[in-house]
Amino acid sequence: MLFDSHTHINEDSFSKEEREELIQEVIDRGMYVMDIGFNIKSSRQAIEDAHRIDRCYAVVGVHPSDTKGMEDSWLDEIREMAKDEKVKAIGEIGLDFHYEDTNPVEQEQWFRKQIRLALELGLPISIHSRDADQKTMDILKDEDAFRGKVLLHCFSGSAELAKEYVKLGAMISIAGPVTYKNNKKTIKVVEEIPLEKLLIETDAPYLAPTPHRGERNRPWYVEHTARKIAEIKGVSYEEAVLTTMKNAMTYFDIME
Repeated sequence: MLFDSHTHINEDSFSKEEREELIQEVIDRGMYVMDIGFNIKSSRQAIEDAHRIDRCYAVVGVHPSDTKGMEDSWLDEIREMAKDEKVKAIGEIGLDFHYEDTNPVEQEQWFRKQIRLALELGLPISIHSRDADQKTMDILKDEDAFRGKVLLHCFSGSAELAKEYVKLGAMISIAGPVTYKNNKKTIKVVEEIPLEKLLIETDAPYLAPTPHRGERNRPWYVEHTARKIAEIKGVSYEEAVLTTMKNAMTYFDIME
């Protein structure tokens, strides 16, 4: 059974009607999805979505690009949301230094505080890292994050970095870009990392895989990522789906 370990049914750009259609399609397909928060509003929506879909679970937190103006009271709200039985992790949190107006000091402050919150609550974390590979690793080590569960979402780093993360106990999540022509970097990651350490995701509505590149991504398009991983690993599609599903269920502590 397909398990999309990182999607955004809660995305602000979806109209009410579009969200209803997405929810119904996910229900009809019987797949697992993690609806990932990126701010307080989307985290609340993720919980609402999770209670409407049997195999949907929520992740709550504040994305680095949404930390501008963040206050400690937001952490209190995340802590309160995390009491919900459908909440399985804190995220997506991390660093994103891609844009010129980024405030690295502010992002680091809230990244550290959300790591500490996750460790306090005993919850896994879902990490967003963009143009900040070394800094992300340094902070995770400094905060002793690897004594908990760490997942690198939509991993775009090198195979060497991925292997270092795996040695520290982290999991690596692979998204649609692995299907893109000439994306040798992510293919190398999949080649080098054991299947038992990989999750698959869409990051929908972003990063649609081939053959849907350029379209708005959908959770069920994770099938194409699974097929590509199976091809790279030289295993059957069914084995890739089953193993990544089991990996995700173990990581997020889902018992069914």
